Amino acid sequence: MHTNGLKPVIGFAGYSGSGKTTLLEGVIPLLKQSGLRVGLLKHSHHNIEPDSPKKDSYRLRYAGSDQLLLATSSRHMLFFEYHDNNDREPELKECLTQLDLNKLDIVLVEGFRDTSLTKIEVHRPSHEKPLLCEHDDDIIAIATDSAYPLPVSNDIPQIDINSHEAVAGFIKHWLNTATDQARYLGYGKKDANHGE
Repeated sequence: MHTNGLKPVIGFAGYSGSGKTTLLEGVIPLLKQSGLRVGLLKHSHHNIEPDSPKKDSYRLRYAGSDQLLLATSSRHMLFFEYHDNNDREPELKECLTQLDLNKLDIVLVEGFRDTSLTKIEVHRPSHEKPLLCEHDDDIIAIATDSAYPLPVSNDIPQIDINSHEAVAGFIKHWLNTATDQARYLGYGKKDANHGE
């Protein structure tokens, strides 16, 4: 498969409160320590407003700009405004194109639970939610705090959610052994089992 500069993408999927953000917060520094350049894409169901009404960037966005790049010496923030549809749900493939993939080695995705994307499920039995992997063939591992093996119908590896080193190690192993299909599934690269 010719990847045209695409970078491997792996998601973290779980119900609200399962610990996805906390897990990623511990895993990202470990991936960085091993020399990987890490991008993160987080899906939110909430409206976000990272700007203050008194700031120039806020005023210019609300004046009608469709995109605004706020550039400083320490970071850039790119705002996309979608004036045409307030109920617009982000598409993973579109969001991935907005990242500068030339400066990344891997993209981690939090959310997009129902999107076709290679994923690690984040599951806590104490939350009494069903396992996603029973209905999602794109889940390749479960990060869990279960003291016992979870009752899954396939041989999905189970990783201690509290061992960030184990989860980071799994991701690094996946990077070295995964098929191109698994690495680039988030871009819409699907096989016959997933449809087109």
